[in-house]
Amino acid sequence: MKKKLVVLTGAGIDAESGIKTFRDSDGLWEGHNVLDVATPEGWHKNPALVLDFYNQRRKQLKEVQPNLGHQILAALEKDFEVYIITQNVDDLHERAGSSKVLHLHGELLKVRSTANVNYIVDWKEDLNFGDYDNNNNQLRPHIVWFGEEVPALDEAIKITQSADYFVVIGTSLQVYPAAGLIDFTSSEIPVFYIDPKPIRIPNLRNPLEVIPEVASEGMKILKKKLLDFI
Repeated sequence: MKKKLVVLTGAGIDAESGIKTFRDSDGLWEGHNVLDVATPEGWHKNPALVLDFYNQRRKQLKEVQPNLGHQILAALEKDFEVYIITQNVDDLHERAGSSKVLHLHGELLKVRSTANVNYIVDWKEDLNFGDYDNNNNQLRPHIVWFGEEVPALDEAIKITQSADYFVVIGTSLQVYPAAGLIDFTSSEIPVFYIDPKPIRIPNLRNPLEVIPEVASEGMKILKKKLLDFI
C-alpha cells in the first residue's frame, strides 16, 4: 500500500511559472490592493473592478505553464498516494498531471452565484455584468475572499490527519486557516518545508526538515529523500 503524501502549496510554487505572489509585492496582487479585489467589501464597492481583475487573471493563466515543481509533484503519484491542498486558485497542479487537488481558496476557472453558494459552474472566458445563474442572480468569481468561510477546510483537515508525510511548499504560513493545517498532522510524521525564504514554524511537534530553495530545486531534493523511505 502506498504511503500518503500530503502537500500544502502556496503562491511560491507558482512563482517560477510567472505568477506573482503577495509577499513579493508588499500586499499587492498584480498591482492591486487585495482589499479592493479580494474581499466582499471590495466586490460591493466596485464590482466592475473585481470582475475585470479576475478576467485579467484568467487571461494570464492561459499564458503560463506548470513548472518543474508542479511536474515532480505529479510524478510522485507513481510511488505515493499524493494529495495536494493548495491555496492557489489556478489549475497548474491539474495541468501538470496531479489527480487529487483540493483548492482551499476557490478556483479561477469557476464562477458561482451571488445568491447560492452551491451554484458553481466552469468558466474559462470573461465574466461580465448580466451573466446570471438560472434564477437571474449575478455570477461572481468562485474565489474565497478574505473574511469569507473556507468551505473545503474540513476536508483538508481530514486529509492532513491521515498523512504519512507532510510537505509545505511556497507559502508564508501567514494566511489562516490554511496555515493552521500543519497542526493537524500526527506528531510523529516528518514535515518538509520548501521555501527560498523560510520562516520559523513555532510550536511544531513534528520532525522538521527545511529545504531553503525555490520549488523546482526543492522538489528535486525532496523527491530523492522521499524515495529513500520506500
